[in-house]
Amino acid sequence: MRPTEIRHSDMPGPKVYNLWWGDKGVQKQKGIVTYTLSPFRQRAAHNLIRNYIFHGYRRLSSQAIYWVIPFAIGYGTYSWAKRYDAWQNSKAAHIAGHGAH
Repeated sequence: MRPTEIRHSDMPGPKVYNLWWGDKGVQKQKGIVTYTLSPFRQRAAHNLIRNYIFHGYRRLSSQAIYWVIPFAIGYGTYSWAKRYDAWQNSKAAHIAGHGAH
């Protein structure tokens, strides 16, 4: 009877350049440049409101033709349909459409 084979983990062997995720024993890779910014220089929310007001207005106004015209057509159709439906269900429409009914 043979003993069972040794079960190997899924980690790569020693001839692989990058051994495993997070392994600190690898040699330093060449040709990779990393740029960082000091946490004291990072200002993510600097002038957030002011920039949103001016740049947001510029972006919305440049796209206005694409959303104002369809909105106006849709609202006009909706208001016409509401008025027409109210008129159709009124007494005047019944008299006008059905004679002396």
